[in-house]
Amino acid sequence: MNILLISSSPHKEKSNTFLLAKELFNKLGTTIKTEVIHLCDYRIEFCRHCEACHKKVGSCPIKDDVSFLKQKMLEADAIIFASPVYIHHITGYLKMLLDRLSHFIHCQRLLGKYVVAVATSGGGPQDMVLEYIKDYALTCGAQYVGGVSSAMPLTEESKKKANNLGLDLTEAVTKKKLFPVEQATINMRRDYFRRVIVARREDWQEEYQYWKDKGWL
Repeated sequence: MNILLISSSPHKEKSNTFLLAKELFNKLGTTIKTEVIHLCDYRIEFCRHCEACHKKVGSCPIKDDVSFLKQKMLEADAIIFASPVYIHHITGYLKMLLDRLSHFIHCQRLLGKYVVAVATSGGGPQDMVLEYIKDYALTCGAQYVGGVSSAMPLTEESKKKANNLGLDLTEAVTKKKLFPVEQATINMRRDYFRRVIVARREDWQEEYQYWKDKGWL
């Protein structure tokens, strides 16, 4: 089993966001392989909305590090998205990456995977970041195991919540746990995008074929 941590703080290992995520890591099962990616180490350009990734599945004319990051996400059994709160949202590093993965949304490319969210802030609320990551996960087909957040400084309570979330994630991944409510949401969103894909089948022929191959049409 492989769990990928995508951290979007520019302070990397010194960030409070990473320290909270590390508490989660401490409770992952011994048979689980972990990998950490700090997005500030990679070159990620803005999405140009050219629709190339819809016309030819997974393609993109922008030559940067997104293809590498995309492959890492596809190879993982679970993904931990960790971000400090920047003006009530995830950081630009993470937003730029997710914007470039529009095909993941259209074709639910994270189907069968699990997602966890970690968020920290200087003192304000963090729930909007957890909700955003949850919504992204479900739209892409992944089941959302949960999220943990904290204002600074980190408290023993938030560390304990992160520890418990690590246990929950381990159970979900190793037992291939199903969450019925989230499965219903994933199916509902697939119904929505089915209509989109059918309506654009002439423009997005490869995505249309992807849906046919999956038996979703």
